[in-house]
This record gives sequence, C-alpha cells and structure tokens, in this order.
Amino acid sequence: MSEVPVLANTAVAIVGIVVLIVRFRVNPVISLVVGSLYLGLATGLGVTRTIRTITTGFGDIMAEVGLLIAFGVLMGAVLQETGAIEQLVDRLLHVFGPRRLPHSMALTIGTLLQAIYLDVLLVICAPLARTASRRIGPLGSARMGAALAIGLESGIVLMVPGVGALALAALLHVPLGTMLLWGLVLIVPTVLVSVTIMSFLFRRGLWNSATDEDAAVASETAAPAPPQTQTQTQTQTQTQKADTAEPARVRPVRAVAVVGGAPAPGTAGPGTRRPPMGHPAPGPAPRHAGAAVPGGTRKEPPLLVRFAPLVTALLMIGAGAVAQATHTRNPVLSFVSSPVVALLTGLVGTLLVARLTVGRERVERALVRGFKDSGQILILTAVGGSLAAVVGAGGLGRILRGYFSTGGHIAPLLLVWAVAAALHLAVGSVTISAITTAGILAPIAPGLGLDPVLVALAIGAGSLFAVHVTSNTFWLLQSLMGQTTRGTLKSCTLGVSVASVVAVLLLLPLSLFL
Repeated sequence: MSEVPVLANTAVAIVGIVVLIVRFRVNPVISLVVGSLYLGLATGLGVTRTIRTITTGFGDIMAEVGLLIAFGVLMGAVLQETGAIEQLVDRLLHVFGPRRLPHSMALTIGTLLQAIYLDVLLVICAPLARTASRRIGPLGSARMGAALAIGLESGIVLMVPGVGALALAALLHVPLGTMLLWGLVLIVPTVLVSVTIMSFLFRRGLWNSATDEDAAVASETAAPAPPQTQTQTQTQTQTQKADTAEPARVRPVRAVAVVGGAPAPGTAGPGTRRPPMGHPAPGPAPRHAGAAVPGGTRKEPPLLVRFAPLVTALLMIGAGAVAQATHTRNPVLSFVSSPVVALLTGLVGTLLVARLTVGRERVERALVRGFKDSGQILILTAVGGSLAAVVGAGGLGRILRGYFSTGGHIAPLLLVWAVAAALHLAVGSVTISAITTAGILAPIAPGLGLDPVLVALAIGAGSLFAVHVTSNTFWLLQSLMGQTTRGTLKSCTLGVSVASVVAVLLLLPLSLFL
C-alpha cells in the first residue's frame, strides 16, 4: 500500500482512539484494541493476520513485563498498608526542614515511591504537604502543590518501577537496568530544576493567594505556624496519620489513576463532587503500623528497614546495567540482577517486614488489593504492544523512518517529544499517551539513529506536557491542597509542563553521547 493511505488510516485510527476515550468515555483498553483492529484492516492485513498480530503483540509484551508490573504493584500496596510513606514524609520534614521540603519530597516521590499508585500516593502525601506548607510561608501551598505534581507525574514515566517507565521499556525493548540508570540520571536534575523554577516564578508574583487558594487555606498560610515542641510534633504526626488512614479504600479514581489520570465516567473531574478541601474522602480507619494488633503489640521498625527491600531490588537491577555497560559476564550476577528476580526479592523482603509490622491479616488484605488493582495496568500495557505490532505490520514504521531519520539526533528526539506531548494534550492521561506514542513509534525506533532509552525517555518527557483539567491528578491536587482551578493550573499544569521541557532539554546533550 502506498504512503498516503497508510498515513491517512493511521491518523484516523489515532483520532478515533482519542475520541473514544475523551468524548465517549470508552475504557482506554477497549479503545486501543478497536483502533488496532481498524488500522490492521484498513492497511490491508486482512482479518486473520490482523487478529494474529494483535494477540501476538499483546502476548509478547505481557511475557516481557507482566511479572515486573505485578511485583511492583504488590510491593507498593504492602508498603502503603504499613504506613511507611507517612513515616518517610515526616522524616523528610525533620531532616531537610520546611523550606527545603518541596525539593526533597518531589525527589523522593519521583525516585523511591513509584511502586505506589499515583492516586494513593497523592492522597497520602497531600494532607501532610498541606500541613507542612503552613511552616513554609505564604507560598507554601503553591510550592508544595507544584512539588507533588512534578514528582508524581515525572516518576511514573521516567523512573523504574513506575508503571509508565516499565511499559516504555518493554515496548521499546530497553533493558530495565538501562532504563533505571538513565531514568535516574534524568529525573534527579529534572525535578530539582523544575521545582526551583516554579519557586522562582511564585516569588516573582505568579501566585496570588487571594485568587489561587481556597479562602480557608489562604487564612491558614497567612502566618507561619509557630515552632512546635517535640510533644506537639509527635501529636501532629499522629493526627496526620489518622487523617490519611487507608487511602487505598477512598481513592476517587482507582483504575484510571493508574494509567496517568484521565477520568473515567463518573469519576473525579469537572463538575464531580470531590472530598472536602485538605482531607481524603471519608472511609474506614484501620490501625496504623506499630498499633496494637491481634496477638499483641508490634514494634514499628526503622524507616530504613521498611524500604530496604525496595532499595535492594533497584540496586540489583542497576548492578545488571553496570555489568552490561562494562561487558562483565558472570552467571550469578546475571541471575541476581534479572529484573524478575530482583523485584521478586524486593517483594518477598517487603512482605516479611510487613508481616512483622502489621501482621498477616493486613498483609493479605494489601495483596488482594494489589492483585485487583494491577489488572488494568497489565492489560493496558499489553494492548500498547498490540498497537505497536499492528503499526509495524501495516508499514507505517517504514514510512515514518524517513521523516524521523533526517536532521541528526536532535530533530528526531524533538519530534518524538512533540508526538507524545500532542497525544497527551488530546487524551489527558500521562501513561496512556506514553504507551500510545511508544506503540506508534516502536517499529521505527531502531532506524532513528538513537539509543532506544533516549526514545523512551523523550516519550516520557513529552507525555508530561500540560497536565490539565482532563487529568485526575489535577482535581485531586486541587481538592487536597485547597487550591482553586486557577491556582491548580499554575501549580500542576504549568509545573509539570516545565518539567516536561526541562527533561527534553536535558536529553538533547545526552543524545550526543548515547
């Protein structure tokens, strides 16, 4: 088939997917399958080959990344059940102080906590951040809101084990260790620079508390909170933990937030009733880590012990990438650094620590929740593989390779970023736009003259551009941080867009060496 029909039918398929998701609120998984079916039939693959290509692409991606996503989700569910995240935020506040908390919290969320669901992480951290914002000063709500948005959204697509990063690595055949190392190299300066830029803009008059914050929040932050005694600090920490009890049970948009936040029918969005300002929606409040449980009182372990299994798993994966880069061949190291073995080790270690902390019953409850929540992530990621397979079989890769391969390294990298940014503007979900872009560009990635990890990170950076009113993160942040829609457009939309641009600018010099 000639170029024009292939390009036209691909455009129709992409527009159709966007319209199904945005206008008719069809589940992204169904929309991507329908778009893949249309594209296969329209480009002349025929019924049998189209279906075979879709199922083969689905299975290939599931085999490559299915266990990794499942292990990461389960690890996050168990960590959330133990209250480790609240303890970590408290420690960051104690170590770095309120003025450096935006940088430290954004960096921690973006690098260490990506095994936790985005919406769960936001519901847990936002009330703590809002309390801490009073001690930062009049711009506390703005700075903490931007820091939360930047850390949450950047981590999901740039840092392993974020579900978007795992999906991009699988679709573009990037070794997970390589994705982890270069993602870490990119996300650290991206988060720090972006939070610094937003803080500068807020100080230069971008933020107006009278119009950008809820009236109650503006009055709270008008005067910084007085210094607290140790007893008061402990009491406040306990109160914060009580306010954020069992966030997984009160998630406004459980399934969709997993894929980057495009609200589904009946979920949080414009006109949807949201929780009261600064508090999660009401829900049952279970015991917290360290509280009495059946069989006696359990001692709360140190923070380092709680996160040691997750950190160990990431170090194991990173060791494999280093060995590959240095051409070190060792059977034992290859086995230990295998992503499946590494994440399984992290999961088993997390389970052991959690059982000693909160007991077997709560750990089993967390696992059930994790298994339930991982379904859409797994299927959506695999369907992205189906789309990539159909795009490749239909000949689009051969056609686009000529357009993307001109102009050295910089032009293709910017084009990749622009495609992902455009799809995110249309779809409104960071992860869906990243997976869709990877599905479209995967067949041409080998011919771009770029290292596949650069393509994956450019897609991730582009998918961050303009998180706006179609995103669940936008509305959760507005509610939980007590900001107006105008204020959230500044802290969330502008903040994450700055991170998107900073990330791609940092990638450009890297493309000269990779």
